[in-house]
Amino acid sequence: MNIQSLRPAENSRFKQKRLGRGIGSGVGKTSGKGHKGQNARSGGGVRVGFEGGQMPLIRKLPRRGFNNALFRKNYTVINVSDLNKFDDNSTVDANSLIEKGIVSKIEEYGVKVLGNGKLEKALTVKFNKFSESAKKKIIEANGSVEEV
Repeated sequence: MNIQSLRPAENSRFKQKRLGRGIGSGVGKTSGKGHKGQNARSGGGVRVGFEGGQMPLIRKLPRRGFNNALFRKNYTVINVSDLNKFDDNSTVDANSLIEKGIVSKIEEYGVKVLGNGKLEKALTVKFNKFSESAKKKIIEANGSVEEV
């Protein structure tokens, strides 16, 4: 494959619609905007959901239910397999995750370890939360778990 033989995928590129190029083009004179009116003007048109001054449907419908998003606890999530990047018999905490580049930042409630993957090293792991399977896998690998 050469740089000169590269081509975009079939039908992935479209020709630009050239407006106002004569009556033979199909979009000449008024350029597909019809005659006068709000939508024919520059910057014209109405916002999404606008119903011409009538009370919009979205405002007529009742707001119901409860959303738990305000009360959610945000954790930085890692898997057991991510801990294999550390040396054997070392202590792993939130700061060491950032130093190794496994995560870029720690969420407000700290770090939660999930049990995806396999751990091959004995580590002392100090985090805020652990899933049951993660605890089991760390202990099986002769490591220890400490909830901070």
